[in-house]
This record gives sequence, C-alpha cells and structure tokens, in this order.
Amino acid sequence: MKKAKIGKIFLAFITVISTLFLFNQPVNAADKKVETGSVMKKIKQSKELVVGTSADYPPLEFTTSENGNTKYVGVDIELAKDIARDLHAKLVIKNMSFDSLLVALETGKVDMVISAMTPNPERKRSVDFSKIYYKPSGEYFLINKRDQAKYKKIKDFAGKTVGAQTGSIQYSLIQKQMKQSKVKGLGKINNLVLALKSNKVSGIVMEEMTAKAYQQNDNSLMAVRSDLREQQAGNAVAIAKGQPDLVKAVNKTINRVEKKNLIDKKYLPEAAKYMKTAQKTNTMVKYIPYFIKGVGYTIVITIFSVLIGIILGMLLALMRLSKNKFFHWIAVCYIEFIRGTPQMVQILFVYFGVGALISNLSAVVAGIIAIGLNSGAYVAEDIRSGIASVARGQTEAARSLGLSQAKAYRYVIIPQALKNIWPALGNEFITLLKDSSLVSVIGVTELMYQTELIQTSTYRGVLPLFIAMIIYFIMTFTLTRLLNYFERRMKHND
Repeated sequence: MKKAKIGKIFLAFITVISTLFLFNQPVNAADKKVETGSVMKKIKQSKELVVGTSADYPPLEFTTSENGNTKYVGVDIELAKDIARDLHAKLVIKNMSFDSLLVALETGKVDMVISAMTPNPERKRSVDFSKIYYKPSGEYFLINKRDQAKYKKIKDFAGKTVGAQTGSIQYSLIQKQMKQSKVKGLGKINNLVLALKSNKVSGIVMEEMTAKAYQQNDNSLMAVRSDLREQQAGNAVAIAKGQPDLVKAVNKTINRVEKKNLIDKKYLPEAAKYMKTAQKTNTMVKYIPYFIKGVGYTIVITIFSVLIGIILGMLLALMRLSKNKFFHWIAVCYIEFIRGTPQMVQILFVYFGVGALISNLSAVVAGIIAIGLNSGAYVAEDIRSGIASVARGQTEAARSLGLSQAKAYRYVIIPQALKNIWPALGNEFITLLKDSSLVSVIGVTELMYQTELIQTSTYRGVLPLFIAMIIYFIMTFTLTRLLNYFERRMKHND
C-alpha cells in the first residue's frame, strides 16, 4: 500500500515537472519568441532602444554618479547613444550580469547587447553580430602591484588561481592556454578585483583598456601585458537572430563612427573624463542616495513577497492536509520541487522563462513573484507543522459546539497554530529580506545591486560591502524587534 502511494506521488511529481518543461520550451527556441524583423518594428513603435550591458568594464561600460543618479558611461555607451540617435529612439540601458546578457537577448528582454562582446563561433550559433567596432590590442593580467616581479607570463601562474568574467573570451582563454592554473569565474569585474586584492586569485585576465583603467584608479594594482595567444576578433554588437534590418542599421552607424574616428576622438576622451572625476570624488557620502534607493526597493520586494508567501503558504498547507489526494499531491510536488531547487535558478526562470511569454513582465515584478513563490513552500511547511501541533481535542471541541470544519480552522486551529509557529515564520521573513539581494542578478535595483554600482563607480570593493552589511543588519534587527513585539502581544492575549 505504501509503495503504491509513493508511486502515485512520484507520478504526480513527474507530471508537474513535465508540465513545467513543456511550458518552458518556447523560451529555449529564441526564434519562436523573437520573430524575424520584429525587433526593429518594436523599436519604431515604442520609440525606445533597450540595450543590455554589464556596466563594470571601464572604460568600455561603467557607471558614475551625477546629481545623486546613476549614469551609464563609457565607449560602448557612447556607441549605444549614437545607434539610438540614428534609429530616432530613446536609449534605455539594462544593466545585468555578463553571463545573463545573451539569454536576455534571446528572450526579447533587450533589443541588442553592447558590452565588449566578441563574436566567437559559439555565440554566433545563438545570436547575430554587427561588424567589429573596436579591436583591442591584446589581453592583460591585472595583478597586485607588490607581485609585479612575481607574475609576468603564463608559466608564472602555474598552480595559481586566475580570475576572469564568467562567459567571457578571457575565461575560455584561461581554460585553453593556462591549463596548469585554476580558473575562477565571477559575473562582475569589481568582484574579481575584490578577490584579487584579498588574495583569492593571483591575477585577472582582461582587455588592455580595462586593466589599465583599474591600474590608474587604484595604486595597489598593476596591468601587465600577457602572453596569451588569441586571434583578436574584436568587439561587436549582438542582435537576436533574424533581424537583418536592425543589423544593417547598426552597421551603418558603426561605419559613420569609423569614418569620423569617434572612438579615439570622442568616446575614449569622454570615458577618461568620467574616470578622472570618479577618482577625485569617490567618497561614500556622495553615494548615500544609492543606498537609500536600494533600501527602498529591498523593503518593497520583501513586503510583497511576504504577502505572496503567506497566502500561498496557507493554501498549500491546507491542500497538503486535505483528504483530497489530488490537492495533496499537487501541494507535496510543489513544496518538494521548490525546496529542492536553488532560489537563484527560480528567479532566472521566472524572469527569462515566464517573462518570455509575458513581454512586459518587469524585473522587479519577476523578482517579487519568484521570491514569493519560493517563500510559499517554506511557509506552507511552517503552517502545516503548526496545525499538527494543535491538540486534536481542540478540533473536536470546536465541532461539538456546532462550528463547521472551515470555521473551526478559522477561529480555533489557525490562531493557535500561528502562535506556535510565529518564531519560525519570523525566521522565514528575516531570511526573505536578506534573500531579496538575489534579484540583483536580473537587474533589480535593490541594495545589493546599488552596492555593486558603487563598487564600479568608486573602484572600491570592501567599503561598499561593509556599508551594505551594516544596512542589512539594521533592517533585520528592526524586523526582529517588531516580530518579538507581536510575539509578546500574542502571549499576553493568552
């Protein structure tokens, strides 16, 4: 009998997973989601050009603070401005992790990607590229200045850990040509620099201009030309498959940029100006508005996610306790699946997967939904254990007084269960507040996202993180005191 029951639950679980898989199939086929010629039509209708980038790669793309607001600057941003101007569209920048950019492009979240991207064969199978607009002179090692006599060639890094941006050409070069070294991949360059300064990696492989930018803005770092061998393809604009009209328009702008030599005459000097300004005025006081904005988004995400988690958790708990096998199996499958998969994967799935079917699904809404759905599974188990902790005699007494099953749960069981599980629910809410930082991976401007922007703008790694830690502590400490207050009130009412 037990084996038959387990078999049915397993069958239901497979059914749910199969449904999710089928639901996600259109996402994997980018050509079904981004129709031929549709991107140019969208740009003309909306009068907006949405460009994806990873703004942590000075002087190509990075951020600066202007009147308390984030401003995206750099060579690639200047090119994006010229492309938008030629398309008679307003430029909208979406900043996200480098390894998420092509996914965003294939699922229609961005119209094109301009982020120092090299058109290698693997990428060409997924997306199209414009002509080359910039060809770097070679790869450089960024090392700690105190190690300048120690690391000069590939062989010097034997047995050491070398960093590179995840999904980049540099990451592949280390794997292919530095086989005696261990590669460390991170999504953000500023995190790699932090790893370098804290001796987690011995060096970082990056393009010449970027390596020299960090050297100029941090006296403890040094850029050294590497002996990595590479056919320098250069950087190009990535565009979804089947958009020949958009590729043609972008190439037209690049031709004009090349003819007027705008990269050397305008783009690079403009980027250098912002980098010098950042070097002189990179105090934390200037970035207080960033932290305030991040806290605001974090609180909003937490509140709405808690509401979703409580409502869904209550529903799932009742379904799991239900005598109806169908509802019971659905609840079990959902709870086990959500608790058995990483939350970051769930966030990416909701934004890029479900979001591909709902084109106007914003990153903030996707983040709230994903965190709320995840929280619901854990809240459900807390509520179920709380209901189970209530003596059966309480139910029998309520029914003997003439209360229906629903009213017995509403007026007798649930209130007592809530008192029993309040500490566990409190821990879940505190965890949820901290886990809101995960939505920074899809470009939600919460506290962690703002902290990364400050790291990029100031060339400082540890101080912004320390401030963010203090802010998170203040928020969680305040929430803990608030939860304790309500717990005392509930005990007092007893």
